Amino acid sequence: MKKSSVFRMIFIFVLVALIIALGFSTGCTIRQKSKGGSPQSLPKIPEKISKGENKEPELKVYVVKDKKIDQMKLEDYVAGVVAGEVENYWEPETLAAQAILARTYVLEFIKDKGGSKYQGADISTDFEEAQAWNPDNINENIKKAVESTRGMVVTYQGDFIKAWFHSHSGGMTATAKEGLNFKGEEPPYIQVVKSPDENVGPEGKRVWRYEFGKDEVRRLIKEKLGQDTGEINEVAVVERGPSGRAVKIKIGNAVVHGADLRSALDPLKMRSNLITSLRIEGNRIVMEGKGFGHGVGLSQWGANEMAKQGKKAEDIIKYYFKGVEIVKLWN
Repeated sequence: MKKSSVFRMIFIFVLVALIIALGFSTGCTIRQKSKGGSPQSLPKIPEKISKGENKEPELKVYVVKDKKIDQMKLEDYVAGVVAGEVENYWEPETLAAQAILARTYVLEFIKDKGGSKYQGADISTDFEEAQAWNPDNINENIKKAVESTRGMVVTYQGDFIKAWFHSHSGGMTATAKEGLNFKGEEPPYIQVVKSPDENVGPEGKRVWRYEFGKDEVRRLIKEKLGQDTGEINEVAVVERGPSGRAVKIKIGNAVVHGADLRSALDPLKMRSNLITSLRIEGNRIVMEGKGFGHGVGLSQWGANEMAKQGKKAEDIIKYYFKGVEIVKLWN
């Protein structure tokens, strides 16, 4: 064989090896593919928190407990959210799935809203505004879950999803319009799915019951929803959504969305709008239901059951959010 042919073969071999090496070194973000086979486009990190391409963003977080804004790395914020949202002894893949969603949530929140209601902050630790946060509960399990998913977020058609999650679905997740009375178009990745949590979890999450005083209900509906029920002699679920949740509830003369009623009456008392019984007993309104939370997106108790069955974080997320991709934005 001529020397020129040998050199040519060596050159081709080196070139191919270099191309393969470059392909692997770019990480999963570049190799993500859409259904059509083209590279998966990546969402843009909001400029106000960006530290540059492939670099971890930093956040200004209003810490409610301290009543001040702290500057922190995004991954440190995520660790506090995972510790606040789920038990730190739960399955590793549950913690990993929660970390990916918490990371997605804050990026979508800032992109959509621009920042926190607390002036000067990007987000807060106020769970009514965003996510629960409890850095005191961070342990090695949570640190490993956050580190193993570092930079990973959930996208749909190249944009951050609304990474909704809740404690317990009661066996069936909800559409956004059912569980949250979401005013926008129903996100295509949010669908009703059967969740493996129907028979797991403690009383108060799996099932619940609460008695409200009639006068209290009338006052709260008027104050918070702007409707006057009049004297309450009748209560009934008059319309249910695809998952069976109450979307229209008649309370006296008023008809309100189940999600709005839950917000008005206190989400820790009316624990879901997956109502199984609604009745009047004397001067009390008795509610019974299943699940805890709005029911949209990932069920934390359901996710933990899936993890016990051997499902990975990506499998869990893609079960609760349809047609999504998980991409890596920084190393």
